[in-house]
Amino acid sequence: MSNLDEFRALGLSEDMLRAIGTKGFETPSPIQKLAIPVLLNGQNDIIAQAQTGTGKTAAFGLPLLERLEPARGTVQTLILVPTRELALQVTEELLSFNRKKLSVAPIYGGASISEQLRRLKRGLDIVVGTPGRILDHIRRGTLDLGQMHYLVLDEADEMLNMGFIEDVEEIMSHMSEDRRVMLFSATMPDRIAALSKKYMRDVEILKVLNQQVTADLTDQIYFEVREADKFDALTRIIDVEPDFYGIVFGRTKVGVDELVSKLLERGYAAEGLHGDVSQAQREQILRKFKKKQVNILVATDVAARGIDVNNLTHVINYSLPQDTESYVHRIGRTGRAGNQGTAITFISPSEFRQFGNMKREIKADIKKEQLPSVQDVIAIKRSKLQDDLQEVIESGNYTEYKEMAGEILKSYPAEEALSALLRLAFKNELSESHYPEIRSINVDRRGKARIFLAVGRYDGFDARKLVDLLKRECGLPDSKIDDVRIMDSFSFVTVPFSDAEAVVRKLNQISKGSQPIAEVAKDGMEPGKGGKGRKSFRGDKGPWGDKGARGGYGGRGKRDGAGDRDFKRGPKSGYGPKSRKVSTVKRSGRK
Repeated sequence: MSNLDEFRALGLSEDMLRAIGTKGFETPSPIQKLAIPVLLNGQNDIIAQAQTGTGKTAAFGLPLLERLEPARGTVQTLILVPTRELALQVTEELLSFNRKKLSVAPIYGGASISEQLRRLKRGLDIVVGTPGRILDHIRRGTLDLGQMHYLVLDEADEMLNMGFIEDVEEIMSHMSEDRRVMLFSATMPDRIAALSKKYMRDVEILKVLNQQVTADLTDQIYFEVREADKFDALTRIIDVEPDFYGIVFGRTKVGVDELVSKLLERGYAAEGLHGDVSQAQREQILRKFKKKQVNILVATDVAARGIDVNNLTHVINYSLPQDTESYVHRIGRTGRAGNQGTAITFISPSEFRQFGNMKREIKADIKKEQLPSVQDVIAIKRSKLQDDLQEVIESGNYTEYKEMAGEILKSYPAEEALSALLRLAFKNELSESHYPEIRSINVDRRGKARIFLAVGRYDGFDARKLVDLLKRECGLPDSKIDDVRIMDSFSFVTVPFSDAEAVVRKLNQISKGSQPIAEVAKDGMEPGKGGKGRKSFRGDKGPWGDKGARGGYGGRGKRDGAGDRDFKRGPKSGYGPKSRKVSTVKRSGRK
Protein backbone atom coordinates (compact mmCIF):
# COMPACT_ATOMS: atom_id res chain seq x y z
CA MET A 1 0.00 0.00 0.00
CA SER A 2 1.17 3.53 -0.68
CA ASN A 3 1.51 6.16 2.00
CA LEU A 4 -1.71 6.64 4.03
CA ASP A 5 -3.59 3.95 2.08
CA GLU A 6 -4.02 1.96 5.28
CA PHE A 7 -5.75 4.95 6.89
CA ARG A 8 -7.79 5.47 3.71
CA ALA A 9 -8.94 1.84 3.83
CA LEU A 10 -10.46 2.48 7.26
CA GLY A 11 -13.00 4.84 5.67
CA LEU A 12 -11.48 8.22 6.53
CA SER A 13 -12.09 11.17 4.23
CA GLU A 14 -9.40 12.75 2.06
CA ASP A 15 -9.58 15.89 4.18
CA MET A 16 -8.84 13.87 7.31
CA LEU A 17 -6.06 11.99 5.50
CA ARG A 18 -4.41 15.32 4.72
CA ALA A 19 -4.52 16.20 8.42
CA ILE A 20 -2.99 12.82 9.28
CA GLY A 21 -0.30 13.28 6.66
CA THR A 22 0.56 16.73 7.96
CA LYS A 23 1.30 15.19 11.36
CA GLY A 24 3.64 12.68 9.74
CA PHE A 25 1.77 9.48 10.61
CA GLU A 26 2.05 6.66 8.11
CA THR A 27 0.15 3.66 9.39
CA PRO A 28 -2.67 3.10 11.89
CA SER A 29 -1.99 1.36 15.18
CA PRO A 30 -3.80 -1.92 15.97
CA ILE A 31 -6.48 -0.22 18.08
CA GLN A 32 -7.03 2.38 15.34
CA LYS A 33 -7.48 -0.39 12.77
CA LEU A 34 -10.11 -2.01 14.99
CA ALA A 35 -11.96 1.06 16.26
CA ILE A 36 -12.08 3.58 13.41
CA PRO A 37 -14.24 1.54 10.97
CA VAL A 38 -16.61 0.50 13.77
CA LEU A 39 -17.04 4.05 15.02
CA LEU A 40 -17.43 5.48 11.53
CA ASN A 41 -19.98 2.98 10.27
CA GLY A 42 -21.65 1.31 13.25
CA GLN A 43 -24.14 2.39 15.89
CA ASN A 44 -23.22 0.06 18.75
CA ASP A 45 -21.62 1.13 21.99
CA ILE A 46 -18.05 -0.14 22.14
CA ILE A 47 -15.59 -1.31 24.76
CA ALA A 48 -12.03 -1.05 23.49
CA GLN A 49 -9.29 -2.66 25.54
CA ALA A 50 -5.88 -1.20 24.73
CA GLN A 51 -2.96 0.21 26.67
CA THR A 52 -2.17 3.91 27.05
CA GLY A 53 0.13 5.15 24.34
CA THR A 54 -1.30 2.97 21.57
CA GLY A 55 -3.01 5.76 19.66
CA LYS A 56 -6.37 5.62 21.42
CA THR A 57 -7.05 9.34 21.07
CA ALA A 58 -6.93 9.13 17.29
CA ALA A 59 -8.89 5.85 17.43
CA PHE A 60 -11.95 7.65 18.79
CA GLY A 61 -11.04 11.22 17.81
CA LEU A 62 -10.79 10.76 14.05
CA PRO A 63 -14.25 9.13 13.68
CA LEU A 64 -15.82 11.73 15.97
CA LEU A 65 -14.34 14.59 13.96
CA GLU A 66 -15.59 12.93 10.76
CA ARG A 67 -19.17 12.44 12.01
CA LEU A 68 -19.74 15.74 13.79
CA GLU A 69 -20.66 19.05 12.18
CA PRO A 70 -20.22 22.44 13.90
CA ALA A 71 -23.33 23.36 15.87
CA ARG A 72 -22.16 25.24 18.98
CA GLY A 73 -25.58 24.96 20.54
CA THR A 74 -25.48 22.13 23.04
CA VAL A 75 -22.51 19.86 23.65
CA GLN A 76 -22.45 17.06 21.08
CA THR A 77 -19.62 15.00 22.58
CA LEU A 78 -18.19 14.59 26.07
CA ILE A 79 -14.83 12.92 26.53
CA LEU A 80 -14.14 12.01 30.17
CA VAL A 81 -10.51 11.54 31.25
CA PRO A 82 -9.00 10.96 34.70
CA THR A 83 -6.57 13.91 34.84
CA ARG A 84 -6.21 17.51 33.75
CA GLU A 85 -2.97 16.68 31.90
CA LEU A 86 -4.74 14.08 29.80
CA ALA A 87 -7.60 16.52 29.16
CA LEU A 88 -5.12 19.00 27.69
CA GLN A 89 -3.35 16.30 25.72
CA VAL A 90 -6.55 14.92 24.19
CA THR A 91 -7.78 18.44 23.36
CA GLU A 92 -4.52 19.30 21.63
CA GLU A 93 -4.63 16.07 19.62
CA LEU A 94 -8.22 16.68 18.49
CA LEU A 95 -7.44 20.26 17.47
CA SER A 96 -4.50 19.05 15.38
CA PHE A 97 -6.91 16.97 13.26
CA ASN A 98 -9.78 19.47 13.33
CA ARG A 99 -10.45 20.63 9.74
CA LYS A 100 -14.14 21.41 10.26
CA LYS A 101 -13.48 24.07 12.88
CA LEU A 102 -15.47 22.23 15.54
CA SER A 103 -15.26 24.01 18.89
CA VAL A 104 -13.23 21.88 21.34
CA ALA A 105 -12.22 22.84 24.88
CA PRO A 106 -10.87 21.19 28.05
CA ILE A 107 -12.92 21.54 31.24
CA TYR A 108 -11.05 20.50 34.39
CA GLY A 109 -10.57 21.40 38.02
CA GLY A 110 -7.87 23.85 38.98
CA ALA A 111 -8.53 26.07 35.94
CA SER A 112 -10.57 29.26 35.92
CA ILE A 113 -14.21 28.28 36.24
CA SER A 114 -15.33 31.71 34.97
CA GLU A 115 -13.48 31.14 31.69
CA GLN A 116 -15.06 27.71 31.42
CA LEU A 117 -18.49 29.24 31.98
CA ARG A 118 -17.85 31.73 29.16
CA ARG A 119 -16.81 28.94 26.79
CA LEU A 120 -19.82 26.82 27.65
CA LYS A 121 -22.12 29.79 27.19
CA ARG A 122 -20.69 30.54 23.75
CA GLY A 123 -21.24 26.90 22.82
CA LEU A 124 -18.91 23.91 22.49
CA ASP A 125 -19.16 20.93 20.18
CA ILE A 126 -16.71 18.75 22.11
CA VAL A 127 -15.88 18.95 25.80
CA VAL A 128 -12.87 17.09 27.16
CA GLY A 129 -13.14 17.03 30.92
CA THR A 130 -12.29 15.49 34.26
CA PRO A 131 -15.13 13.95 36.28
CA GLY A 132 -15.10 16.33 39.24
CA ARG A 133 -15.36 19.56 37.26
CA ILE A 134 -17.79 18.12 34.69
CA LEU A 135 -20.11 17.02 37.49
CA ASP A 136 -19.83 20.45 39.08
CA HIS A 137 -20.98 22.11 35.83
CA ILE A 138 -23.87 19.66 35.51
CA ARG A 139 -25.02 20.51 39.04
CA ARG A 140 -24.69 24.23 38.33
CA GLY A 141 -26.84 23.80 35.24
CA THR A 142 -24.07 25.15 33.01
CA LEU A 143 -23.52 21.87 31.15
CA ASP A 144 -26.48 20.07 29.58
CA LEU A 145 -25.95 16.52 28.33
CA GLY A 146 -29.54 16.15 27.15
CA GLN A 147 -28.62 16.52 23.47
CA MET A 148 -25.25 14.79 23.65
CA HIS A 149 -24.59 12.28 20.86
CA TYR A 150 -21.37 10.67 22.07
CA LEU A 151 -19.69 9.91 25.39
CA VAL A 152 -16.11 8.68 25.49
CA LEU A 153 -14.65 7.24 28.70
CA ASP A 154 -10.89 7.31 28.23
CA GLU A 155 -8.71 5.32 30.66
CA ALA A 156 -11.76 4.09 32.54
CA ASP A 157 -9.69 1.85 34.82
CA GLU A 158 -7.61 4.87 35.85
CA MET A 159 -10.77 6.75 36.82
CA LEU A 160 -11.71 3.75 38.95
CA ASN A 161 -8.28 3.63 40.61
CA MET A 162 -8.42 7.34 41.38
CA GLY A 163 -11.82 7.14 43.04
CA PHE A 164 -13.84 8.86 40.32
CA ILE A 165 -16.15 6.03 39.42
CA GLU A 166 -19.12 7.37 41.43
CA ASP A 167 -18.80 10.69 39.63
CA VAL A 168 -18.67 8.90 36.29
CA GLU A 169 -21.85 6.99 37.11
CA GLU A 170 -23.65 10.19 38.12
CA ILE A 171 -22.53 11.90 34.90
CA MET A 172 -23.77 8.96 32.84
CA SER A 173 -27.12 9.13 34.60
CA HIS A 174 -27.60 12.59 33.01
CA MET A 175 -27.08 11.34 29.45
CA SER A 176 -29.86 11.30 26.91
CA GLU A 177 -31.21 7.97 25.72
CA ASP A 178 -30.12 8.70 22.18
CA ARG A 179 -26.36 8.58 22.65
CA ARG A 180 -23.44 6.33 21.93
CA VAL A 181 -20.87 5.32 24.55
CA MET A 182 -17.25 4.45 23.80
CA LEU A 183 -15.29 3.03 26.72
CA PHE A 184 -11.51 2.69 26.49
CA SER A 185 -9.61 0.87 29.22
CA ALA A 186 -6.32 -0.99 29.54
CA THR A 187 -7.94 -3.53 31.89
CA MET A 188 -11.50 -4.56 32.60
CA PRO A 189 -12.04 -4.77 36.39
CA ASP A 190 -15.43 -5.87 37.71
CA ARG A 191 -16.53 -2.32 38.55
CA ILE A 192 -15.93 -1.17 34.98
CA ALA A 193 -17.72 -4.24 33.62
CA ALA A 194 -20.70 -3.47 35.89
CA LEU A 195 -20.70 0.14 34.69
CA SER A 196 -20.83 -0.97 31.08
CA LYS A 197 -23.73 -3.35 31.73
CA LYS A 198 -25.74 -0.61 33.42
CA TYR A 199 -25.19 2.26 31.01
CA MET A 200 -24.16 0.71 27.68
CA ARG A 201 -26.28 -1.08 25.05
CA ASP A 202 -25.53 -3.49 22.21
CA VAL A 203 -21.87 -3.49 23.18
CA GLU A 204 -19.20 -4.44 20.67
CA ILE A 205 -15.88 -5.43 22.25
CA LEU A 206 -12.59 -4.54 20.57
CA LYS A 207 -9.39 -5.91 22.04
CA VAL A 208 -5.78 -5.58 20.98
CA LEU A 209 -3.98 -8.84 21.66
CA ASN A 210 -0.70 -8.73 23.55
CA GLN A 211 2.39 -10.21 21.99
CA GLN A 212 5.22 -12.02 23.73
CA VAL A 213 8.79 -11.01 22.97
CA THR A 214 10.86 -13.95 21.75
CA ALA A 215 14.10 -12.23 20.76
CA ASP A 216 16.29 -14.22 23.14
CA LEU A 217 19.51 -13.11 21.48
CA THR A 218 18.69 -9.44 21.98
CA ASP A 219 20.00 -7.59 25.02
CA GLN A 220 17.26 -5.07 25.87
CA ILE A 221 18.19 -1.92 27.80
CA TYR A 222 16.79 1.58 28.25
CA PHE A 223 18.07 5.01 29.19
CA GLU A 224 16.10 7.78 30.86
CA VAL A 225 16.80 11.05 29.05
CA ARG A 226 15.02 14.31 28.41
CA GLU A 227 13.55 14.71 24.95
CA ALA A 228 15.98 17.55 24.26
CA ASP A 229 18.95 15.32 25.20
CA LYS A 230 18.04 12.31 23.06
CA PHE A 231 20.24 13.31 20.15
CA ASP A 232 23.34 13.73 22.29
CA ALA A 233 22.54 10.45 24.04
CA LEU A 234 22.35 8.77 20.62
CA THR A 235 25.72 10.12 19.52
CA ARG A 236 27.33 8.85 22.70
CA ILE A 237 25.96 5.38 22.09
CA ILE A 238 27.26 5.42 18.52
CA ASP A 239 30.66 6.77 19.57
CA VAL A 240 31.33 4.12 22.23
CA GLU A 241 30.53 1.31 19.79
CA PRO A 242 33.44 1.08 17.34
CA ASP A 243 31.50 -1.19 14.99
CA PHE A 244 28.05 0.38 15.37
CA TYR A 245 25.73 -0.82 12.62
CA GLY A 246 22.09 -0.29 13.34
CA ILE A 247 18.62 1.07 12.73
CA VAL A 248 17.33 4.07 14.67
CA PHE A 249 13.54 4.18 14.80
CA GLY A 250 11.58 7.43 14.77
CA ARG A 251 7.82 7.75 14.91
CA THR A 252 7.14 10.21 12.09
CA LYS A 253 8.55 11.20 8.70
CA VAL A 254 9.37 14.69 9.93
CA GLY A 255 11.23 13.30 12.93
CA VAL A 256 13.26 10.94 10.73
CA ASP A 257 14.31 13.74 8.37
CA GLU A 258 15.32 16.02 11.23
CA LEU A 259 17.37 13.31 12.91
CA VAL A 260 19.20 12.38 9.70
CA SER A 261 20.06 16.05 9.09
CA LYS A 262 21.51 16.41 12.58
CA LEU A 263 23.55 13.21 12.24
CA LEU A 264 24.98 14.34 8.89
CA GLU A 265 25.89 17.73 10.39
CA ARG A 266 27.90 15.89 13.06
CA GLY A 267 29.72 13.86 10.43
CA TYR A 268 27.97 10.51 10.83
CA ALA A 269 27.16 8.30 7.85
CA ALA A 270 23.36 8.13 7.99
CA GLU A 271 20.40 7.73 5.68
CA GLY A 272 16.65 7.96 6.31
CA LEU A 273 13.69 5.86 5.19
CA HIS A 274 10.00 6.77 5.46
CA GLY A 275 6.85 6.71 3.41
CA ASP A 276 7.80 9.68 1.21
CA VAL A 277 10.99 8.00 -0.02
CA SER A 278 10.50 6.67 -3.56
CA GLN A 279 11.08 3.00 -4.36
CA ALA A 280 14.20 3.84 -6.37
CA GLN A 281 15.63 5.90 -3.50
CA ARG A 282 14.72 3.17 -1.04
CA GLU A 283 16.59 0.52 -3.01
CA GLN A 284 19.64 2.75 -3.34
CA ILE A 285 19.66 3.54 0.41
CA LEU A 286 19.30 -0.13 1.35
CA ARG A 287 22.17 -1.10 -0.99
CA LYS A 288 24.42 1.45 0.72
CA PHE A 289 23.31 0.25 4.15
CA LYS A 290 23.85 -3.44 3.40
CA LYS A 291 27.33 -2.66 2.03
CA LYS A 292 27.97 -0.61 5.22
CA GLN A 293 28.69 2.50 3.19
CA VAL A 294 26.39 4.02 5.78
CA ASN A 295 26.21 2.45 9.23
CA ILE A 296 23.13 4.31 10.56
CA LEU A 297 19.69 3.89 9.05
CA VAL A 298 16.95 6.09 10.53
CA ALA A 299 13.48 4.77 9.72
CA THR A 300 9.81 4.76 10.60
CA ASP A 301 8.10 1.44 11.35
CA VAL A 302 6.37 1.40 7.98
CA ALA A 303 9.54 2.09 6.00
CA ALA A 304 11.49 -0.58 7.89
CA ARG A 305 9.16 -3.35 6.72
CA GLY A 306 10.93 -5.82 4.49
CA ILE A 307 14.46 -4.79 5.48
CA ASP A 308 16.44 -8.04 5.59
CA VAL A 309 19.72 -7.41 7.42
CA ASN A 310 20.96 -10.08 9.80
CA ASN A 311 24.11 -8.62 11.29
CA LEU A 312 22.86 -5.44 12.96
CA THR A 313 24.61 -4.62 16.21
CA HIS A 314 21.91 -2.25 17.46
CA VAL A 315 18.29 -1.27 17.16
CA ILE A 316 17.56 2.04 18.87
CA ASN A 317 14.08 3.23 19.75
CA TYR A 318 14.72 6.97 19.52
CA SER A 319 10.97 7.39 19.94
CA LEU A 320 8.80 4.84 21.70
CA PRO A 321 6.83 2.65 19.33
CA GLN A 322 3.09 3.24 19.31
CA ASP A 323 2.33 -0.29 20.54
CA THR A 324 3.95 -3.47 21.80
CA GLU A 325 3.66 -5.16 18.42
CA SER A 326 5.85 -2.47 16.86
CA TYR A 327 8.38 -2.84 19.67
CA VAL A 328 8.61 -6.58 19.07
CA HIS A 329 9.06 -6.08 15.34
CA ARG A 330 11.71 -3.41 15.87
CA ILE A 331 13.94 -5.32 18.27
CA GLY A 332 13.52 -8.52 16.28
CA ARG A 333 15.79 -6.99 13.65
CA THR A 334 18.80 -7.50 15.87
CA GLY A 335 19.82 -10.74 17.55
CA ARG A 336 19.17 -12.67 14.34
CA ALA A 337 21.11 -15.37 12.52
CA GLY A 338 22.75 -16.40 15.78
CA ASN A 339 24.27 -12.95 16.38
CA GLN A 340 23.94 -11.19 19.70
CA GLY A 341 22.35 -7.75 19.34
CA THR A 342 21.40 -4.83 21.55
CA ALA A 343 18.04 -3.07 21.59
CA ILE A 344 18.16 0.37 23.23
CA THR A 345 15.15 2.49 24.11
CA PHE A 346 15.32 6.17 25.05
CA ILE A 347 12.63 7.12 27.57
CA SER A 348 11.73 10.76 28.15
CA PRO A 349 9.65 11.78 31.20
CA SER A 350 6.48 11.99 29.10
CA GLU A 351 7.00 8.39 27.96
CA PHE A 352 7.55 6.74 31.36
CA ARG A 353 4.00 5.59 31.83
CA GLN A 354 3.59 4.17 28.34
CA PHE A 355 6.93 2.38 28.66
CA GLY A 356 5.89 0.81 31.97
CA ASN A 357 2.71 -0.52 30.39
CA MET A 358 4.66 -1.89 27.45
CA LYS A 359 7.13 -3.69 29.70
CA ARG A 360 4.32 -5.41 31.54
CA GLU A 361 2.57 -6.40 28.34
CA ILE A 362 5.54 -8.02 26.67
CA LYS A 363 6.94 -9.48 29.91
CA ALA A 364 10.46 -8.63 28.81
CA ASP A 365 13.53 -8.03 30.96
CA ILE A 366 14.46 -4.52 29.85
CA LYS A 367 17.28 -3.27 32.05
CA LYS A 368 17.88 0.33 32.98
CA GLU A 369 21.43 1.53 32.24
CA GLN A 370 23.40 4.74 32.64
CA LEU A 371 24.57 6.61 29.56
CA PRO A 372 28.31 6.53 28.85
CA SER A 373 30.06 9.51 30.37
CA VAL A 374 31.98 12.02 28.27
CA GLN A 375 35.20 10.58 29.71
CA ASP A 376 34.14 7.09 28.58
CA VAL A 377 33.45 8.31 25.05
CA ILE A 378 36.77 10.13 24.72
CA ALA A 379 38.75 7.24 26.18
CA ILE A 380 37.21 4.85 23.65
CA LYS A 381 37.85 7.27 20.76
CA ARG A 382 41.50 7.67 21.77
CA SER A 383 41.92 3.93 22.07
CA LYS A 384 40.43 3.39 18.62
CA LEU A 385 42.71 6.08 17.18
CA GLN A 386 45.78 4.29 18.55
CA ASP A 387 44.55 0.97 17.20
CA ASP A 388 43.94 2.49 13.76
CA LEU A 389 47.36 4.14 13.81
CA GLN A 390 49.05 0.85 14.67
CA GLU A 391 47.17 -0.89 11.86
CA VAL A 392 48.34 1.70 9.29
CA ILE A 393 51.95 1.48 10.49
CA GLU A 394 51.94 -2.31 10.36
CA SER A 395 50.47 -2.26 6.87
CA GLY A 396 53.08 0.22 5.62
CA ASN A 397 50.33 2.11 3.82
CA TYR A 398 51.69 5.57 4.54
CA THR A 399 54.85 5.94 2.46
CA GLU A 400 53.43 8.64 0.17
CA TYR A 401 53.31 10.96 3.17
CA LYS A 402 56.90 10.44 4.38
CA GLU A 403 58.38 13.33 2.41
CA MET A 404 55.71 15.74 3.68
CA ALA A 405 56.22 14.46 7.23
CA GLY A 406 59.95 15.15 6.98
CA GLU A 407 59.31 18.72 5.84
CA ILE A 408 56.95 19.35 8.74
CA LEU A 409 59.44 17.96 11.26
CA LYS A 410 62.14 20.33 9.95
CA SER A 411 59.91 23.26 10.90
CA TYR A 412 58.33 22.06 14.16
CA PRO A 413 59.18 19.78 17.07
CA ALA A 414 57.67 16.30 16.62
CA GLU A 415 55.27 16.54 19.58
CA GLU A 416 53.95 19.94 18.52
CA ALA A 417 53.57 18.85 14.90
CA LEU A 418 51.66 15.68 15.84
CA SER A 419 49.44 17.57 18.29
CA ALA A 420 48.58 20.16 15.66
CA LEU A 421 47.81 17.46 13.09
CA LEU A 422 45.50 15.70 15.56
CA ARG A 423 43.70 18.98 16.21
CA LEU A 424 43.47 19.63 12.48
CA ALA A 425 42.07 16.16 11.81
CA PHE A 426 39.75 15.80 14.79
CA LYS A 427 39.14 19.46 15.67
CA ASN A 428 37.74 19.35 19.23
CA GLU A 429 36.19 15.89 18.85
CA LEU A 430 38.61 14.47 21.45
CA SER A 431 37.90 17.28 23.89
CA GLU A 432 35.31 17.10 26.68
CA SER A 433 34.05 20.52 25.64
CA HIS A 434 32.83 18.95 22.38
CA TYR A 435 30.11 17.03 24.22
CA PRO A 436 27.11 18.85 25.68
CA GLU A 437 26.10 18.02 29.20
CA ILE A 438 23.24 15.54 29.48
CA ARG A 439 21.39 16.40 32.64
CA SER A 440 20.20 13.51 34.70
CA ILE A 441 16.43 13.25 34.94
CA ASN A 442 15.03 14.08 38.34
CA VAL A 443 13.53 10.61 38.49
CA ASP A 444 14.46 7.40 40.29
CA ARG A 445 17.97 8.50 41.30
CA ARG A 446 17.27 6.90 44.66
CA GLY A 447 14.25 4.88 43.66
CA LYS A 448 12.02 7.23 45.65
CA ALA A 449 8.75 9.00 44.98
CA ARG A 450 7.41 12.07 46.77
CA ILE A 451 3.72 11.69 47.66
CA PHE A 452 1.36 14.63 48.14
CA LEU A 453 -1.56 14.12 50.55
CA ALA A 454 -4.45 16.55 50.95
CA VAL A 455 -4.48 16.20 54.73
CA GLY A 456 -2.52 18.16 57.31
CA ARG A 457 -2.58 19.69 60.78
CA TYR A 458 -6.11 21.05 60.30
CA ASP A 459 -7.24 17.44 59.86
CA GLY A 460 -5.66 16.30 63.11
CA PHE A 461 -2.55 14.85 61.53
CA ASP A 462 1.00 15.06 62.77
CA ALA A 463 4.02 13.10 61.53
CA ARG A 464 3.32 10.14 63.83
CA LYS A 465 -0.32 9.82 62.78
CA LEU A 466 0.59 10.04 59.09
CA VAL A 467 3.23 7.33 59.49
CA ASP A 468 0.71 5.17 61.38
CA LEU A 469 -1.78 5.65 58.55
CA LEU A 470 0.74 4.55 55.92
CA LYS A 471 1.77 1.54 57.98
CA ARG A 472 -1.78 0.44 58.75
CA GLU A 473 -3.54 1.12 55.44
CA CYS A 474 -0.69 0.62 52.98
CA GLY A 475 1.37 -2.01 54.79
CA LEU A 476 4.57 0.04 54.69
CA PRO A 477 7.25 -0.62 57.32
CA ASP A 478 9.04 2.28 59.01
CA SER A 479 12.09 1.68 56.82
CA LYS A 480 10.12 2.64 53.68
CA ILE A 481 8.67 5.90 55.05
CA ASP A 482 10.94 8.92 54.88
CA ASP A 483 11.01 12.73 54.98
CA VAL A 484 7.50 13.34 56.36
CA ARG A 485 6.46 16.98 56.12
CA ILE A 486 3.17 18.16 57.65
CA MET A 487 1.61 21.49 56.61
CA ASP A 488 -1.68 23.02 57.73
CA SER A 489 -3.86 21.54 55.00
CA PHE A 490 -1.58 19.09 53.17
CA SER A 491 1.46 16.89 53.67
CA PHE A 492 4.36 15.27 51.85
CA VAL A 493 6.06 11.94 52.41
CA THR A 494 8.71 9.98 50.52
CA VAL A 495 8.25 6.26 49.79
CA PRO A 496 10.05 3.79 47.49
CA PHE A 497 9.02 4.30 43.89
CA SER A 498 8.06 0.64 43.63
CA ASP A 499 5.42 1.21 46.34
CA ALA A 500 4.21 4.66 45.25
CA GLU A 501 1.44 3.55 42.94
CA ALA A 502 -0.02 1.14 45.51
CA VAL A 503 0.15 3.83 48.21
CA VAL A 504 -1.71 6.36 46.05
CA ARG A 505 -4.31 3.82 45.02
CA LYS A 506 -4.98 2.46 48.54
CA LEU A 507 -5.25 5.89 50.13
CA ASN A 508 -7.69 7.03 47.46
CA GLN A 509 -9.73 3.83 47.66
CA ILE A 510 -10.28 4.12 51.42
CA SER A 511 -11.56 7.67 51.11
CA LYS A 512 -15.01 6.08 50.77
CA GLY A 513 -16.29 7.92 47.74
CA SER A 514 -15.16 11.41 48.69
CA GLN A 515 -12.37 13.18 46.90
CA PRO A 516 -9.08 11.33 46.34
CA ILE A 517 -6.38 12.69 48.60
CA ALA A 518 -3.12 11.26 47.32
CA GLU A 519 -1.01 11.79 44.23
CA VAL A 520 2.66 11.70 43.31
CA ALA A 521 4.00 15.22 43.76
CA LYS A 522 5.14 17.05 40.69
CA ASP A 523 8.12 19.42 40.62
CA GLY A 524 7.36 22.81 42.13
CA MET A 525 4.53 21.50 44.28
CA GLU A 526 6.28 21.54 47.63
CA PRO A 527 6.75 24.91 49.36
CA GLY A 528 10.28 25.73 50.32
CA LYS A 529 11.64 23.33 47.71
CA GLY A 530 11.17 25.35 44.57
CA GLY A 531 7.39 25.42 44.75
CA LYS A 532 4.55 27.40 46.24
CA GLY A 533 2.69 24.45 47.62
CA ARG A 534 -0.78 23.30 46.83
CA LYS A 535 -4.09 24.22 48.35
CA SER A 536 -6.32 21.56 49.77
CA PHE A 537 -9.04 20.17 47.54
CA ARG A 538 -11.00 18.24 50.13
CA GLY A 539 -14.75 18.21 50.33
CA ASP A 540 -16.65 19.67 53.24
CA LYS A 541 -16.62 16.39 55.12
CA GLY A 542 -12.98 15.76 54.44
CA PRO A 543 -11.42 12.97 52.44
CA TRP A 544 -12.31 10.34 55.03
CA GLY A 545 -16.02 11.06 55.31
CA ASP A 546 -17.22 12.76 58.48
CA LYS A 547 -14.92 11.20 61.09
CA GLY A 548 -13.44 14.60 61.79
CA ALA A 549 -10.14 15.60 63.28
CA ARG A 550 -10.74 13.77 66.54
CA GLY A 551 -9.84 10.52 64.89
CA GLY A 552 -7.04 12.12 62.93
CA TYR A 553 -8.75 11.40 59.63
CA GLY A 554 -11.47 13.83 58.64
CA GLY A 555 -11.18 17.24 57.11
CA ARG A 556 -12.31 20.60 58.37
CA GLY A 557 -11.13 22.56 55.37
CA LYS A 558 -13.45 23.66 52.62
CA ARG A 559 -13.08 22.53 49.05
CA ASP A 560 -10.63 24.73 47.23
CA GLY A 561 -12.79 24.95 44.15
CA ALA A 562 -16.06 23.18 43.55
CA GLY A 563 -15.54 19.92 41.83
CA ASP A 564 -11.77 20.20 41.83
CA ARG A 565 -11.08 16.55 42.41
CA ASP A 566 -8.51 16.07 39.74
CA PHE A 567 -5.04 14.70 40.11
CA LYS A 568 -1.69 15.10 38.48
CA ARG A 569 -1.39 11.78 36.76
CA GLY A 570 1.81 9.91 36.25
CA PRO A 571 3.51 10.63 32.99
CA LYS A 572 1.95 9.45 29.77
CA SER A 573 4.42 6.80 29.45
CA GLY A 574 4.44 5.79 33.07
CA TYR A 575 7.58 3.86 33.61
CA GLY A 576 6.98 1.71 36.29
CA PRO A 577 7.02 6.90 34.66
CA LYS A 578 4.25 11.02 28.93
CA SER A 579 6.29 4.96 33.32
CA ARG A 580 2.53 4.69 32.11
CA LYS A 581 1.22 0.25 37.59
CA VAL A 582 3.77 2.53 37.82
CA SER A 583 1.51 4.09 35.23
CA THR A 584 -0.10 6.54 37.60
CA VAL A 585 3.06 7.66 39.32
CA LYS A 586 5.98 9.90 38.65
CA ARG A 587 9.30 9.39 40.34
CA SER A 588 10.53 12.43 42.12
CA GLY A 589 14.19 11.54 42.57
CA ARG A 590 14.47 13.93 45.49
CA LYS A 591 17.72 14.11 47.37
